[in-house]
Amino acid sequence: MQHGNDILLSLFVVFVAAQVGGRVARAIRLPGVVGEIVAGCVVGPSLLGWVAPSEPLEVLSEIGVVLLLFAVGLETRIDEMQRVGRSAFLVGLLGVIVPFVFGSLWAHGSGYDWAKSMFIAAAFVATSAGITARVLQELGVLQREESRVILGAAVIDDILAMLLLGIVTALQAGEDVQVGKLAIVLAEAIGFVVVIGIVGTRLARRSAPRLDAQRIDLLPYALALCLGLAFLSTQFGLAAIIGAFLAGMVASETPQRAKLEHDTQPLLALMTPFFFVLTGAKIELAQLASNDALLTLALITLIALISKLIGGGLGALALGKRSALIVGVGMMPRGEVGVVIASLGLAAGVFSARTYALIVAMSLITSIVTPPLLALLLKNDKS
Repeated sequence: MQHGNDILLSLFVVFVAAQVGGRVARAIRLPGVVGEIVAGCVVGPSLLGWVAPSEPLEVLSEIGVVLLLFAVGLETRIDEMQRVGRSAFLVGLLGVIVPFVFGSLWAHGSGYDWAKSMFIAAAFVATSAGITARVLQELGVLQREESRVILGAAVIDDILAMLLLGIVTALQAGEDVQVGKLAIVLAEAIGFVVVIGIVGTRLARRSAPRLDAQRIDLLPYALALCLGLAFLSTQFGLAAIIGAFLAGMVASETPQRAKLEHDTQPLLALMTPFFFVLTGAKIELAQLASNDALLTLALITLIALISKLIGGGLGALALGKRSALIVGVGMMPRGEVGVVIASLGLAAGVFSARTYALIVAMSLITSIVTPPLLALLLKNDKS
């Protein structure tokens, strides 16, 4: 029973920390997500030590970000995404290539061989859709063209990042990279997104009148679809949040879209804080307690920010310089994706605890820095 009590105490601390952090952040005109991540750093093992990442918290964190991306999908129509398809593809592609090149060059220049350098560089690649989506949602700008480009690019970004991770993992293990096998993985991932995103939304649109006539409450079915597609996406090598996002897009084609958005708000209020607080709690400040480590952290964070800004911005230039800047900034946070790759690298013995701490800290700093920058750009650009 003591174990159960400890879990309940951890849930209480995380939830209250999120509310306090979010309120303080909004009071100083920052997005609430910034306060939640900082609150995680404060109550986590590195400072107060009130909570530590654990399996129950990880599960709630995963559910929270899945529900968040489902809610974002509810506010995103497939027709709108198709209009920005070319820009989203270029942003996603260049947003992977440029950070990967920059990260590889830094790691190799720091003394790692090319195989390890490319593994480290993979942590520079994938954008955290959860962080940016929350900011866009808080600001009420999910209908803007730049927002649709960012969300579309994040899906493409995730597909390419997973493919890239497969390549660098094979190289690190000394295996031959099998082009045919990787091509099949890529085709499966793209096929999953296309089938669910296009075919699924069309089926939902056609069945909508019948569902509306029967006055069926769609929330339980929509949540089942969210969880089911979140699981399926992991079977195709994608992040669970991509499936959740697609489920939201499918549900957005029904007449109950507005009701679903309203009914999911209490779930979001309860669950999403666990993801953002836990993101902050995972940083180990002790590994960074030296001038050399701090300088290195500043350098790789700068590389991570600039490379995404360049890659994402170049891909969105067709939208105009201002919009390209907004898209580039929106693609900067690494969040949980960088943390996951860093964890894989540590478990595989690719790099030391110090390098792991640097990569995790870089991922979290980009997640903290991006929201206020994005909010500032969007508030000053009322187009």
